[in-house]
Amino acid sequence: MTREQYIANHAALFWYTPEAKKKDISDRFLVETILNYGTMDDVKDLFDLMGMDKVAKIFFSAKGRQKQNYFPQIYNYFALVFNRYVPQRNSEQQPN
Repeated sequence: MTREQYIANHAALFWYTPEAKKKDISDRFLVETILNYGTMDDVKDLFDLMGMDKVAKIFFSAKGRQKQNYFPQIYNYFALVFNRYVPQRNSEQQPN
């Protein structure tokens, strides 16, 4: 599945993004939206599309207001998941 197909399959999560702009959705916005609002199947598909390492890198790179875009429970859950299953990230990033 391509990135464009993935976004089209999850178009309901991007309802406020005009069709012409959906091709311009950033990786950061894609990860944030899927982790916050997607199902676990959506998250699994995101990992298949981008790789868990890349998703973890994007997730942990969120600072300040970007980090606050994640629901607190979602941030806590995925910080635990990534720290467990992406071990090379453990020494680099810890949730704040």
